Amino acid sequence: MGFLNDTWIVFSRAMRLSLRQPVWVVFGLIQPILYLVLFGPLLKAVAEQPGFGGDAWRVFVPGLLVQLGMFGASFVGFGLIAEWRSGVIERMRVTPASRSSLLVGRVMRDVLVLLVQGCLLVGAALFMGLRAPAWALAAGIATVALLGACFASLSYAVALRLKNEDSFAPLLNGVILPVALLSGIFLPMTLAPGWLQHLSDINPLKHVIDGVRAMFNGEMLSAPAVYGVLITVGLVAVGGAVGTMVFRRESA
Repeated sequence: MGFLNDTWIVFSRAMRLSLRQPVWVVFGLIQPILYLVLFGPLLKAVAEQPGFGGDAWRVFVPGLLVQLGMFGASFVGFGLIAEWRSGVIERMRVTPASRSSLLVGRVMRDVLVLLVQGCLLVGAALFMGLRAPAWALAAGIATVALLGACFASLSYAVALRLKNEDSFAPLLNGVILPVALLSGIFLPMTLAPGWLQHLSDINPLKHVIDGVRAMFNGEMLSAPAVYGVLITVGLVAVGGAVGTMVFRRESA
C-alpha cells in the first residue's frame, strides 16, 4: 500500500499543477491538429500512388497519434529540471516516499493528459473523414498512452541526469527528429527508396506505426499489428526500467 499511496500523492500533485495551467495541454494538441487540418487533405491525391497503403486518413492519423505520444511526452523533463532547481526534488528526497513512486506518479499524469489529447485528436479526425473500427481507434489511443509512458520515463531520466535546459533541449531535438523522420509518421516508408526503407527497419517506432495502421485497416491479428504491439510493450518496459533506475540513483 505504501507504493500505491505514494504514487497517488505524487500523481495528485502533478495533476493539480497541470490543471492550474491547462493552456499547455491545449498547446500540446495544436500541432497534430494543424497537421490534420492543413496537411491531411493533401494526401488524398498521394494515396492513389502505388505503395501508399490505402485510405489517406487510415495512413495519416496513426502517424499523428504516434507523433503525439512521442513529442507530447518527450518534453516533460523540462518541468522536472524546474522542480529540481526550485528544490522540490531535494525536499522529496528526504521523505520516506518510494523512489519509484516519484517517477510513476508523474508518468501517470502524463499518460492521462495524452489519453485526453488522443481522444480529441481522433474526434477531429472522424470529423475530417476518418473511418475505422472503434476497437482500432481505441488501440491507437492506447498506443499513444503506452508510448507516452515510455518517452516520459526516458525524458525524466535524462532531465534528472543533465539538470540543465541548455543541454536537454538540443539533445532532445537531435534524437527525436531523426527518429520521427525515419518512422514514416507522415508518409509510409514503402514510398521511400530501398536504402531508406532498410534504414527505417531498425527504427522500432516505424513498426509501431505500421502496426496501428494495420489495425485501422481492420487487420487486428496480422503480423504488423502483433509485431507493433510487442514492440510497444517492449519500449514501455525499457523506458520504465531506465527511468526507475535513474530516479533511484539520483534520489538515493
